[in-house]
Amino acid sequence: MKKIHLEEVNSTNTYAKENIEKFDDKTIIYTDRQTAGRGRFTRKWVDLGSRNLYMTIILHPGEKFNENFSNLTQYLSVKTCKVLEEYGVKPQIKWPNDNLVNNKKISGILSEAVFRSGKLLGIVLGIGVNLNANLEDVKAIPDRIATSLNLETNKEINRDEFLDKLAKTFFEDYDNFLRNGFKQIKEEYKNYLVLLGEKITLQHLSQKVTGIFSSINDDGTITLLTEKGEEIFSIGDIL
Repeated sequence: MKKIHLEEVNSTNTYAKENIEKFDDKTIIYTDRQTAGRGRFTRKWVDLGSRNLYMTIILHPGEKFNENFSNLTQYLSVKTCKVLEEYGVKPQIKWPNDNLVNNKKISGILSEAVFRSGKLLGIVLGIGVNLNANLEDVKAIPDRIATSLNLETNKEINRDEFLDKLAKTFFEDYDNFLRNGFKQIKEEYKNYLVLLGEKITLQHLSQKVTGIFSSINDDGTITLLTEKGEEIFSIGDIL
């Protein structure tokens, strides 16, 4: 594992994608400041300052896309929960991969695959974690009720220490996960999962679907019990 530090970049994911052939497998890019950070569904990731984590893991798992690669964000969300627990908080996951503490968003994850002529060049797996922020700043984050680790623990958080913990935890079972997929983490994932068994509204592409969140499946998809019956979703945003 190699770590590369940038003082400022538009987005660690964008930078990693543009330079993916230059970097070895398991290279980590992190920065003090992102000028154009992105989340899922092209949402803007708000920069809360250099004491927070903005990081992308570059992966070269093979030249062909394996369906297990689609679950890397869920794998990372579980590993992030494990690190957060070391700081004395009780983390949660909102499907598919948002990390929460006390039902407030503390991190977001974005995975992007890079192809050329049908060949997989690599995957960039980005994560932003709110480690140190003022209450006023997190209240100003649009679309989501947010928090930061220092607000939840009343302690200053060492960013580099958190990064090292997360990287170590991520790679402990990574190779096994590539072979086994979501089934490897399903029970752990369910232990952190919120809203299971409850009535939810899912933004799925251009439509909203309401139903009972009845199960998380072996491939990381979810089943909703709607007026149409059981419907399975692989992507979406729980509103």
